[in-house]
Amino acid sequence: MSLTIKLSDEQATALQAKAAAEGLSLEKWIQKLAEQASPNREIEIEPPRPRLPVGRPEGRKSLAQLFAESPFKGLNIDFERDPDCGRDLSL
Repeated sequence: MSLTIKLSDEQATALQAKAAAEGLSLEKWIQKLAEQASPNREIEIEPPRPRLPVGRPEGRKSLAQLFAESPFKGLNIDFERDPDCGRDLSL
């Protein structure tokens, strides 16, 4: 079985340094770590989950479409309110 792991350049460099310190190639070092993690059984790897579809479901509008088609468009409604002056308190 083969396994592909995507690492940043910094991560790969750090792991290669750790492997070299033990006199192993990166692949052998990772294999050794995997064997140490589960010495008496095979490693159980969860299969990749299916990706969720990107985008909106059919029939759903984007927020921009919702505002563009709003029945309030063009009514020039003022949504501002008077500032709150608080309330009288008796002490």
